[in-house]
Order: sequence, then structure tokens, then C-alpha cells
Amino acid sequence: MALNYPRLDNASGIWTMKEVADAVKGGYWPNAGARGIFGGGQDPNKTNVIDYITIATTGNATDFGDLTRSDATAAGVSSFTRGFWMGGDTPSGYSDVIDYVTIVTTGDAADFGDLTGGRGQHCGASNSVRGIGAGGSPTTDVICYFDMASAGNATDFGDLTDSRVNMGGTASPTRGVFAGGKDPTKKNIIEYITIASTGDGVDFGDLTATLAAPRACSSSTRGAFGGGYTPTYQKGVEYIEIASTGNSIDYGDLSTIGAFMGCISNSRRGIWAGTRSPAGNIIDYLAIASGGTGADFGDLSVDRDSLQGGASNAHGGLCDGNLGVVDT
Repeated sequence: MALNYPRLDNASGIWTMKEVADAVKGGYWPNAGARGIFGGGQDPNKTNVIDYITIATTGNATDFGDLTRSDATAAGVSSFTRGFWMGGDTPSGYSDVIDYVTIVTTGDAADFGDLTGGRGQHCGASNSVRGIGAGGSPTTDVICYFDMASAGNATDFGDLTDSRVNMGGTASPTRGVFAGGKDPTKKNIIEYITIASTGDGVDFGDLTATLAAPRACSSSTRGAFGGGYTPTYQKGVEYIEIASTGNSIDYGDLSTIGAFMGCISNSRRGIWAGTRSPAGNIIDYLAIASGGTGADFGDLSVDRDSLQGGASNAHGGLCDGNLGVVDT
């Protein structure tokens, strides 16, 4: 039997236990206005634009501020309070800069620290404490991490099972999961790490196809990978149960083919934004628990691709305390 509990990132105020149970079972437990944030990208010039949306409600993105540099393919991670963009491809080459913003405010990003080396086309995963960066170009198997609460440089975490770029990365509160990519051949690899420790990636299973540039999001239990290219652009969405291991399962489609998108989520919705060939402003969403066909959410403030990663204060890695669904 599955028992539903509130999460620390999606409720506010004082509730009785009965009110909580009724709200969760009825599907109206509040999300407290959780935000999704997309930074950087290109069309075709690199940009420093940061946009945000309120995940629970559809509509167009709003300007948030600017990154410290114009940047594409920076990996995004986030805590309950802060959003981060790591590295990326700048006009002067691959960057090692980590930028951060305070998610509930608006304004320009500030410098947080540096990665272990300049890197672009990589991916990120995070829980409420650690931000993780994995892989990237120049093609590498490096995994690094930093503590999101205090400014500082990233530290070596371990190695991927295979050097590659353009993976999709997502997380539960305990695991980071990385999938797809290329080196230069495209991969169907899914692997995972335990975020609280350090060490090398461990084989999880396989995607349904060899695929580069899928973009990933999660609830506390399920990870979803959408879009990418094989080399033709794709719109399929597949999922894994993060606490287990095994191959991914096809369970839906985005509303349009796409790759090099930004992706964020709360506990219910996965959201994909931007696309390539040509760069676009589309924002798509679907229900993580059920999949299906993506629906239009709204538009980014400017057309762009290579958003690579997004940040939100309600993604699946942030379910500290009660995890939303506990199997008993």
C-alpha cells in the first residue's frame, strides 16, 4: 500500500493531519509557487538571459536577470533556495565558472566558485545539499561536486563509466542519474551515483535507443528523459524508477521534436524549454507520474537552444524529510 505525505518544498502554513491527507489524496496539496529557471543558450549567438516560470501554472516565461557571462550548454542544478549554472560554452571557450541566483527573487547571477576545469555540454544533478556536474566537453568522464550552501570551488567526486558529452542528468534525494550522450558515437547508457558519498558511476540500465542530448527531470521517485537526437531529432519521453535499476520505458512524447533543451520539474510536472534547428521558444510539459503527450505551457522570452540545464526549488532531488510517496 502506498501512503502519501507532504513534501517540505511544496506546502506552507499550518495543516491538520486530516487536511494534509485529504489534500494529498485529492491532488490539491499546494506547491507554494515553485519556480523553474532557464539560463543562457544561443540563437545562434550565446546569451546571458535568465527566464523563469511558475511551474504549477501555464504561461510565458518572465525575465529574471542575467548570467555573469554569455553562455550556452551550462549545466543547471538547484537547492531549495539557490539555482546554479556550471561551466558552459562561452565566446572565449569552455568556462569553469559556477554562477548562482536566489530562486525566489529576481536579479543578476553572482559568481559562486569554479569547476575542476573548463567544461561545456555536460549535465547536472542535485539534492538539497550537493550540486553534481558530470561529463562534458572536452570529452571527459569527470564527476565533480560542490556544497550549494556556501560559495567555493567544486571537488572531484569520481568518474563516469564512460567519457561522453550531452547526457541528461536528474536526481532523487539520494541518487544522481545520467543517461545517453556521445563520445563521439551515441550511447544508451544509464548510470547512477549516490549523491551523499563520493565514487564512480554504477551501471543502471539502458535507454530505449542510443541517444544524445536528452533532457531529464524527476519527481522524488521517477526520472523522465525527453527529446534528444539519434541523429534525427526526437520527441519521445521515457522513464525509470530511480530507486531501482533497469532499462527505461517509453511512456509519452513531447508536442514537438527537440534536442538541446532546458528541463526542470516539480513533484508532478516535467517541463522542457527551447529547441534547435531552428532555435525556438516553445515550453512543453507533461505529468511525470503518467506520461502521455506533452502540452503547450507557454513561451520563453527569446528563441534559443542549448539551455542544457534548468533549476527549480521543487525538483525531485529536494524531497527531504517525507518523500511524497512511501511504500509500506
